[in-house]
Parts: sequence; structure tokens; C-alpha cells
Amino acid sequence: MDAQRRVTAVLGPTNTGKTHHAIERMLAHRTGVIGLPLRLLAREVYDRIVAKVGPSVVALVTGEERIVPERTQYWVCTVEAMPLEIGADFVAVDEIQLCADADRGHVFTDRLLRARGLHETLFLGSDTMRGAIAGLVPNATFVKRDRFSTLTYSGSKKISRMPERSAIVGFSVENVYAIAELIRRQKGGCAVVMGALSPRTRNAQVALYQNGDVDYLVATDAIGMGLNLDIKHAAFSATAKFDGRRMRLLYPQELAQIAGRAGRHTEDGTFGVTGEARPFDEDLVEAIETHRFAPVKKLHWRNESLDFGTADRLIRSLEYPTSNEWLTRARDADDVLALKALSALPEVQDRLTEPKRVQLLWDVCRIPDFRSSSGVEHTTLLTRIFEFLVGRGLGGGRIPADWLAKAIARIDKTEGDIDTLSRRLAYIRTWTYVTQRKNWVEDESHWRDETRAVEDRLSDALHAALTQRFVDRRTSVLLRRLKQKEVLVAEVNDKGEVTVEGEFAGRLEGFRFKQDASTTPDAARTLAQAALQALKPEFHLRADRFYNAPDTELDFTEQGGLMWGSNAVGKLVKGAEAAKPGVEAFVDEEAGPDVIEKVRRRLQHFIDRKVAAQFEPLLAMGRDEALTGLARGFAFRLSEAMGVLPRDAVASEVKELDQEARAALRKHGVRFGQFTIFLPALLKPAPTRLRLVLWSLWNDLQEFPESPPPGLVTIPNMAEVPKQHYTLAGYHPAGTRAIRIDMLERLADILRQKDSRAGFEATPDMLSITGMTLDQFADLMAGLGYKGEKSERVKVKTVEAPKAPEISEEAAASIAAGVPIPEEVSIMAPTPEPEAEPESEAAPEMEVFYTFTWAPKPRFQRPERGPRPDRKPQTEGETRPQGDRPQGDRPRGDRPKGDRPKGDRPKGDRPKGDWPKGDHKGKPPRDDRQKTYEARPPRAEKPIDPDNPFAALLALKGKV
Repeated sequence: MDAQRRVTAVLGPTNTGKTHHAIERMLAHRTGVIGLPLRLLAREVYDRIVAKVGPSVVALVTGEERIVPERTQYWVCTVEAMPLEIGADFVAVDEIQLCADADRGHVFTDRLLRARGLHETLFLGSDTMRGAIAGLVPNATFVKRDRFSTLTYSGSKKISRMPERSAIVGFSVENVYAIAELIRRQKGGCAVVMGALSPRTRNAQVALYQNGDVDYLVATDAIGMGLNLDIKHAAFSATAKFDGRRMRLLYPQELAQIAGRAGRHTEDGTFGVTGEARPFDEDLVEAIETHRFAPVKKLHWRNESLDFGTADRLIRSLEYPTSNEWLTRARDADDVLALKALSALPEVQDRLTEPKRVQLLWDVCRIPDFRSSSGVEHTTLLTRIFEFLVGRGLGGGRIPADWLAKAIARIDKTEGDIDTLSRRLAYIRTWTYVTQRKNWVEDESHWRDETRAVEDRLSDALHAALTQRFVDRRTSVLLRRLKQKEVLVAEVNDKGEVTVEGEFAGRLEGFRFKQDASTTPDAARTLAQAALQALKPEFHLRADRFYNAPDTELDFTEQGGLMWGSNAVGKLVKGAEAAKPGVEAFVDEEAGPDVIEKVRRRLQHFIDRKVAAQFEPLLAMGRDEALTGLARGFAFRLSEAMGVLPRDAVASEVKELDQEARAALRKHGVRFGQFTIFLPALLKPAPTRLRLVLWSLWNDLQEFPESPPPGLVTIPNMAEVPKQHYTLAGYHPAGTRAIRIDMLERLADILRQKDSRAGFEATPDMLSITGMTLDQFADLMAGLGYKGEKSERVKVKTVEAPKAPEISEEAAASIAAGVPIPEEVSIMAPTPEPEAEPESEAAPEMEVFYTFTWAPKPRFQRPERGPRPDRKPQTEGETRPQGDRPQGDRPRGDRPKGDRPKGDRPKGDRPKGDWPKGDHKGKPPRDDRQKTYEARPPRAEKPIDPDNPFAALLALKGKV
């Protein structure tokens, strides 16, 4: 029988096909069991075997997962979960060199000593185990397998220069996350593999890497245990790790196990270091490349013959020493530490009345601490579970369903960050392990399915969180498609959002692609390349729509930009003339010259038509061949100023214009105002806005002045704003405000009717035109050259007109009856006497008023200046007005004679007399002027209508 039980040790480095060989040998037998070091690897091997023989004959048994069909032939398990009592034809144990591991070594040593197949047994692992296996397993056969590919050391590399299809290895969660974040920023993303991940999460992350969605993998040393991935380079970010008790350097064989993941099958691989890891020395490099390491001298062992009589006897049996030279007693593992802690509790000691309860306590203590919690917290949980299980008789209790449901419900939440989801996943692994134990819960199948479903949901959420944080899906998808040289499909929605192969790439603003700013620099180039390549057809379609769009969809900004809806498609540039600007189109070069030219032509057509429409009166005046001589020259000056000229700047030219020339200009709408010469049609908001933009372009301004909001009569007069900007905007600065040019001319028309020497007050019409208060108006008048004297006076109250006397009731009755009114009847009803009001001594109400007089600033007179040659010599006895408003300082408006506004005083009632000439300019002295005038002639008397019911009363008018 022993001769039939062949024991073979297949030894060699990584990438030698040992696991594949074991699977093939197991399937050659009727039944078989294979033990693997990790739950992740067990799941991978299970899937491979199911793909070959189907799920009905393959079982998967791990600490947290149990899939056992009724007709099971092949068992895929973790080493701890291997069934040794079923008598399978074939038994295999992978990574047998873990017998030397301080934490789990005793389990692998136990399988090396006791696990045997009826016909064949395989031990797979490193060649360092040859001596130990030969010493402990008599008659074992050894098979050496060589690596399929070459492994070469490549030194140190920065992560930014890491080649594609690389795996970067870290030994802490914080280190793994930091590296993954850096790779995402520099390379577009990576997959993350850690031992704490569930198989579902791990498989999803591996799929990202294997499918080519990402070219980088960041992992812990979990990838060293049989994970077969397409890795070309393995880089160590550190060479030390925390082994659960202390920080230590990795052993050379551990480094080789991880480095060997590079170069799968026949493809050569490289390994090296990155980050802060120190380069390997020559001896270590040679050992890894040639796979030569010091042999294993001691295997960790723990007594398998346990005594469940009492807790103390169980502990002593676990601590039983060995005398074998190849074995050393393992240090206390987590399960032994938990047993010692629980057995010391009085509430637990009271329940340890039978060996079965001691064995039950040992089974409870073997629940792994997936949560890595404190010793006290884990002990408390184990104590509670043990109390439930011994609650009804001799270990016949069950964990209450409601208590278990609440514990699972607290975990079943898929929101949160990566750390939160990882903790929940560790918690649910505890309950998954518990529900896999036989007779620990009621309705075992229900709770196994429930915990598995929660684990799957948390696994999916964790995978999504890892992908969202460490993978730029857009870049990875585009990179894969570009490598495969496939035609990319781009779509642009109504909002201008661009998607390439369903991934958001940016926005198409007009004819320029604005890439999403959240991409990494390296990924940005790839994303732009893919997007612009896919957008070429969209550029042509959009250019056609733009060329046929009406002018109402286009507009210009106050800074010279050209807009199509809300998108900038170009800008105005300086042209040959101020009113003939050019355009510059905003189009990506990738769109092609045809699209660029089509957009440019459409923009030029738009601005040409806009100028023609808004400046039509000005352009028509320039085209009028009837204007000749001085009129044509003045029209040119007005065209240069774009329809608005301060009069004081062209005063001499205006004087030279005769009435015929002025009339010709007036035909085109030119108004010769007292302060400004302008075309009223060009003071509207739209022409004003265009005038400011064109003038700013022509004068090469970096920042264009903005037009005031429409409808404002006055705006603030800011010292830092040049006066010319106000003029172009259609305003005239005066005081602290600037008043609109056309409203200023209306005000000037009213002011010309006033006696500016004697003084006048502001009328409601003046305040209404300017929209100002009295104090604001006084400031405006000061800016126009008037002096305002502020005074107070008693406010005149409006006196109510007396009410007409009412007709007495008797008189009204006589009138209605058509009979004469008796003489003794009073026609008028007696007027009620007003009640006497007590005399009040309240102060009279005062009002403020201003008296304005013309007070221009004095002009500078040169001492040597003689009489003006154009002034008529003064004759004897003639006096010139002194102190009155000079004609030259305040130019008069050029208005037809018949347009002078009517004054308040009627001409027909002007008093006449021989008033002395002199300083009064033909006016009587102020004290001799008449104070009252008849406003209108008396009304003609109308005959009394006999049909009027009040005819009799009207006949008595004047007789009473």
C-alpha cells in the first residue's frame, strides 16, 4: 500500500508551471484534494478546474466560503480547510516552503507530515525545501523544474519612468494607496491587489489590468503567491515589512518569490526597485537571478494530538515540544492566545464542564481576527459567541437569528470611502466564517447566502471606490482603443459635452475643444489626441450650421469678442479703417483650413452687416456726393469721430460753415448742439456699444471701455476715466456726474430762455430732464459753468379755493316747479361758520432754493495782447456788456430762427418806455419793472341758454 502512495516533491522557482502540473495530475485521478496558501488563489484554481470539468463535481472550501456539490470529486481548499479524512486518490499542497513561516508554518508542516493521497501526493514549492522533505518524508521523489523565462535585475527606476505592464509592490496599505495615487496622476491609473480584498474585488481589479484598461498594478506581497498575471517588470517600493509583531527585512527567497511574478511563461521579465527602496547588492541580485538560496533548516510545528479534557490540558497539549531535529515548536498563534484569554474568564470557566465544551471553545477561538482589532475587542466577540453556543445544553445552542441579523445589518452599507468599505468587508468576513461552521446558526443555508450577498455588495462597492480613486477610466479606454488602432466614436450633446467611446473628454466650445482639466498631464495628451481625431467630422458639420446661422444668433462683446450663442468663436481685430474691422476665428488647427476659412468669412459678413446697420446715417453721409467743400470736410471729421464731436474741439470749423452747408448736414440728421455735434440716431445703446468697441480697436487699447447701461440720464463722472470715453459713450461730464448728450441739449434750450446775469431758479422741467434732486442739479450746473447760491425761504402753502355757495332747498324747489322765487326766500343756503382754530406759534416751514448765474472760469489774458482785429471798433457813447455771458466761452446752439422756445412772458404785453441805455441792455431797472401781467384777454360773454334749468339763477348773476 505504501508503495502505491507515491509522494513527489515538485520543486523550483516561480514560472515553472508547478500549479498547472498539479491540476493536470489531480484531474487524472477519480478524486483529489489540492490545498493552496490563499483564498484568492484557491478561487482562481477553482475557476480553472470548473472550466475544465464543470461545477457539479468541484468543491470550494475556505474559511469564509463553502461550495460543496452533492457529487463532489475534486476539492479546492485553503491549506487550513483541507479535508484529510475523506480518503482522496490525489492530494497536493502548494507553496510548501511556507512550513518555515512563523505564523502559519505549523499548518503547512502538519500537511507535509499527515496529508496523503491514496495513490499520489504532490508537494509544490521552492527548492530550499529539498533537505527538509527528504528528512521528514521517507521515499519522497524529487522533480526539479526550471523557469520558462529569464529574470533580470534592471536597477532603480522612478515611477514616472516605469515601463508599461509593471507591478509596484508595497508592504502597507498606506504605501500602496500613495503609490496608486501617484501613478494615477502620472500614468492615468492602476489596479490594486491586496490580500485583504475579497476574491470578487480582487478579480475585478485584476481584470482591469489583464484587459489592458490600465498598464500598472500596485500590490502587496499577495501577488507572490501564485497569481498568474501578465507582468513584465516587478518593482519594490520597500524591502521591509511588518510581520504582525515587528518590522523586518524581507528574506531573499521572499524577494525572489515576488520578483518571479515578472516574465510569465516564455516571456523574459525584469525586477528592480523604485521610490525610497535601496538598490539590491550584487549577491542578492545573483541569488534571485539564479534561484539559489540557503536551504530551510527548521520547520514550524504544533502538536496535532490535542487533549480536550480541560482548558489547561488543551493549552499544555498545544505547547507540547518536539524532539525532531527538523522541527521547532511554533510560537503561540492568534488562536492559542485567544484560548488563553477566554479560558481565564470566570464566565467561560463556569461553562467548561465537559470535553465537548472545551473542544467547542477551541473551535470558537480559531475564528480569525479579520478586523485586526484590539485583543480585548476580539476576545469580547468570541466570548459572546461561545455563550450563545453553550446556551442550551451541552454545546447545543445556536447564535440568535435576530442578534446576527442586527450585526449584519450594521455592516450592509455600501456608502463610504475605501477605508470604511475595507473595514466593513473585514467585519462581514467574520460572520461569513461563523455561518460556515456546522450547527452554529439556525437555517445555515440562509445565513450563508445572506453573508455572501453582503460580501458581494461590499466587494463591488470597494472595487468601484478603488477604480474611482486610482483609475482614470477615460484615459485607459482611449489608450486601449488607440493601441488597437480602432476608429473612435465621438458624440457632442446639446450642451457641447464631448464623449469619446462613452467617456467624457471635455467640451466643444464653438470650434475649440476644451479638454477636461481633471486628467493627468500624460493622459491629457492621449485624451486630446483621441478627441480631436474623433471630432473632425463634427467640426465640418458645425461649420456648416454656423455659416447658415442668422445674424440674430451672433453677437459681439464689449471687449471685441465674437460670440455664437454662448460660445466664443472669434474676435475683432484692427482693420484698414476704424469702421472696417477685421476678424480672427477661434478654430482648432485640427479642424482643417477649410473649416477655419468658412468660420472667418461668416464672422466678417456678420460684423460688416452690423456696422452697416448701426452706422447707416453716418455711412450714408459719407457716400453723399452732394456734400462739397467745407460740409464734406466736416462730414469726414464727424465720420472719424463715429458720429459724436465735442463742439469746443471744432468751434472754428463750425463758424466757417455757412447756412447752406449746415442745412446739408442737417439733412443727414446732424444736430449742432451747444456742447456737442452729433447724430441722435447714433446715441442709441446699440450704436454706442459698437462705437466704443471700434474706437478701442482702432486706438489699440488693451482694455475697452464699456458702455453704460441703457436708459440712464446721468452716470458717475470718475476722474480716472478719460473725458473722450464719456463722449464716445454719449455723455458729457459736468461736476460729479456725466449727463447724456441729448438730454443736456434739451436742458440748454431751457437755460437759454433764462436771465443768466440776473439769476434764475431751477424749474421742475429742469429737474425732470436730468432726473436729479436739487442739490445734484446744483452740482451739475456748476460743472456747466454756472454759480449756484443756496438760500432758504418760507414755503408758500397752496390756498384752497372757497367753495361755491349752495342753493337753499326752498329755492331749488321753486326752480324745479317753474315758479318765481318769493322775495322772502333766500336763494343761497347759509354758509356754516368755520370753527375758530386756536392760534399756533409753530415755526413756518422753510424750503431751500438755488439762484443760478453764469460764472465761467476766467480765461487767461496775455498782457501784450492788443485788440482783436475781427472785433468792430467801439464808437463813442457805445458800451459793451460787462460781466454778462461771453459769446465765445459758451457757444450757442445753431438752431433755425423759428425754433426758439417761447418764454413765460407774452410778447404782446411787454411794457414799453424810454428806458435808458447802458448796463441794462435796453431793460428797465429791476426796481422799476412791472410785477404783474395779464396772462390772457377777458373772455367774451355767452348768451344764456333758456333751456338750462339754472337759467333763472344765471339771470340773477350780478344782481345779488
